[in-house]
Amino acid sequence: MDLKGRDFLKLLDFSPEEILYLLDLAARLKDKKKKGIPVDTLRGKNVALIFEKTSTRTRCAFETAAHDLGMGTTYLDPSGSQIGKKESIADTARVLSGMFEGIEYRGYGQEIVEEIARYAHVPVWNGLTNEFHPTQMLADLLTVREHFGRLKGIRLTYLGDARYNTGNSLMVACAKMGMHFTACTDPKYFPGRELTGQCREIARQTGGSVTLTSDPEAGTKGADVICTDVWVSMGEPDEIWEERIRDLRPYQVNAHVMENAGQQAVFMHCLPAFHDLKTAIGAQIAEKFGITEMEVTDEVFESPQSLVFQEAENRMHTIKAVMAATLGAGELS
Repeated sequence: MDLKGRDFLKLLDFSPEEILYLLDLAARLKDKKKKGIPVDTLRGKNVALIFEKTSTRTRCAFETAAHDLGMGTTYLDPSGSQIGKKESIADTARVLSGMFEGIEYRGYGQEIVEEIARYAHVPVWNGLTNEFHPTQMLADLLTVREHFGRLKGIRLTYLGDARYNTGNSLMVACAKMGMHFTACTDPKYFPGRELTGQCREIARQTGGSVTLTSDPEAGTKGADVICTDVWVSMGEPDEIWEERIRDLRPYQVNAHVMENAGQQAVFMHCLPAFHDLKTAIGAQIAEKFGITEMEVTDEVFESPQSLVFQEAENRMHTIKAVMAATLGAGELS
């Protein structure tokens, strides 16, 4: 399968077969990494990493993956790029296209990464936008397949705020791969109607399903995978924190949720997670709102059912697959 020159902006742009190809490539690259077999077939190439929103996992995954493939990286943090400020998005895309073989963008609206891709003449990769998080989804799918040996028919329930990138993207990923997706949350945090309808049509063709429910008991019963994400983004005002904590507390992932799902269930989270008081933000949450754990309890996070660190590692392997495939890294089988 030839994906050379393709952008990687959202999973809606890719067929189930193309997604499986990327997962298979990631698995082969992971195996080579573990065996110490080099795959540096892209020596001499360079990629630009634009981070309007910082991230530990995404930056490390892109930089390490690029290095393993033999490439150099230039990291542009929120203060290191003039994109949309002194220089238009279109101009930035064209400038960087002349210096780099690929461009990653992590930041705000999906329309920004789409515009970069429109004007760039090199592959553009979405490291996260408000609406979609496709590199995380490949890591999640690889992790699920490694654990269960398959994707089709797996039941995945997402608890929390399902309106944005993680909830949206999990719904798309499950629909594409014939999985059964459930968003379990207060109705005002359901994914948008248009995307939900689109995913239901995709799922109808792949044998999957999309369910929205506000009932935690019904929504998690028999689930193979329980997923969640942080309830509030950093920088949002206290009143938003208070509202989210009040609304989403019934959808915390705890021991009862995992027991209700069953012994086969695993827990996944894209990280960072507020499961204890060992971070400055966690301590502030406890002081302001009187809770020591938010979207997931420490008991579940640290349990044998938790796959969060395997999931985090897989960010690097799947991002490497995306870059290798879209830049034409040659035969890596």
